[in-house]
Amino acid sequence: MSPTPTEAAPAAAPHAAKRSAALFSVCAAAVVTLLKLIAGLVTGSLGMLSESAHSGIDLIASAITLFSIQAADRPADEVHNYGHGKIESLSAFVETFIMLASCLWLVWEAVHRIVYRHHLDLKRSLWPFAVLLLSIAVDFTRSRTLGRLALEHRSDALAADAVHFATDMWASLAVMLGLAATYTGERFALPWLEYADPIAAILVAGVILRVSWRLARLTIDTLLDATPSEDSSHSRRQTRSQLMDDLAAIPGVLSVDRLRTRRSGANYFADVALGLPRNLTFQRSEQITLAATEAVRRHLPGADVVVHPVPTASVEESVHDRIRAVAARRNLAIHEISVQQFDLPHVAPGLHVEQHLEVDEAMPLRQAHALVTELEAEMRREVPAISSILTHIESEPATIERPASLEPDRDLELRLRRVAAGFPEILDIHDVLVTRRGPHAIHLAPSIFGGAADQTDPLREYPSEPNPEHIRDHIQVSCHCTLPDDLPMARVHAVITALEGAFKLDAPEVDRLLIHPEPATDNRR
Repeated sequence: MSPTPTEAAPAAAPHAAKRSAALFSVCAAAVVTLLKLIAGLVTGSLGMLSESAHSGIDLIASAITLFSIQAADRPADEVHNYGHGKIESLSAFVETFIMLASCLWLVWEAVHRIVYRHHLDLKRSLWPFAVLLLSIAVDFTRSRTLGRLALEHRSDALAADAVHFATDMWASLAVMLGLAATYTGERFALPWLEYADPIAAILVAGVILRVSWRLARLTIDTLLDATPSEDSSHSRRQTRSQLMDDLAAIPGVLSVDRLRTRRSGANYFADVALGLPRNLTFQRSEQITLAATEAVRRHLPGADVVVHPVPTASVEESVHDRIRAVAARRNLAIHEISVQQFDLPHVAPGLHVEQHLEVDEAMPLRQAHALVTELEAEMRREVPAISSILTHIESEPATIERPASLEPDRDLELRLRRVAAGFPEILDIHDVLVTRRGPHAIHLAPSIFGGAADQTDPLREYPSEPNPEHIRDHIQVSCHCTLPDDLPMARVHAVITALEGAFKLDAPEVDRLLIHPEPATDNRR
């Protein structure tokens, strides 16, 4: 899906700012390099020539930075799912090798002049000092600007460029001091000050080497997907530890099984696996997922977070929860679970479980029985204290009610209203719903050893002819009942119970009557 204009605008602004800064850095590095080269040739200063070489390296690095920013800001595609941000880290890594090569060359030339005592024939001029002061001003401005943008947009390429300009600034200062010392030696006939210029070059190399090592370590960590840290005052280990603590502190999280974070360009990515209670609702699980995402983004702003919930048995689970968990793993619907503690002489000690299981109405009995047997076996493995299980199998209707049942349903509604008229507290009966379910009540009795009985159980008797009670429709009626606002709940319960009994006497074919009481001022809920 192509981005909308409102989505594209925020993404284009950082790219334009980064590209503008990188382009200006290329121009600044080119001007400074040219001026230093001219000053070095005019004065014959090794320090100035080394500085021009260093600035030339900065020019190459700035060009690499400009190219990498252009390529790294391209959006993710089918081949590069995490985007192209690592190009910036790769360019910063290449720049460290360039800086290392310049260090080696500077040290070699400086040591060569000191060992072989090359006399430096320097021409006195204010031109090198003017060039160096201008270079320091430009380097200071560009280093601060690039450092700020690198921190704001999390750009490794701009950070490397900022480091280059910072080292160039300090190196220029060292060369300026070296030139001043050399001129002073010639003026006052102090030969040992002739070595100030190559010593200044060695100092420049030392600065470059130190900064290059720090930059290389940071870029290697990024390329190897080390844990990113947004807060410079915290180490990577501290950031990870705090993030783990924040995730574990979320209500409902039992454990943090996995935490993997990485950075690609300016974007953070996090992969989190959380142990959650397996009886959580989908809605609650989604709430915990959102809370985990917010916790990660507090440490890694704007992170793309993937949370994988791992169903976990908690110590707070009841026997009912563990039984439901077994059924949920098989995508089965059970209800009306009853658990009793047996401690009788003629019954095996332990827990006795009764439950209702819904299956498809077209499922054959043999298949349903096999399903129940597997389910009960798994429940016993989950809860070893269970000694026996009785499963009542109900068919889940998959058909729509036929029009032929509409007329009997109207008759049941009229009979319900007629019975309700005999209770003075009942002001109204509305939203009457009659549901019919086909013959389905298959009741599997357990043997004395527990478990669902099969057709070879000698203790089980099967009728030779179908019982009409087993083949009739099962009818359920539900309604809303309006009662006075100030009627006490004890009286409400008594009236509803009496209405249920009276209606079942009038309509014995109805298996169940469900009544929802409502106050007279609000009878629509």
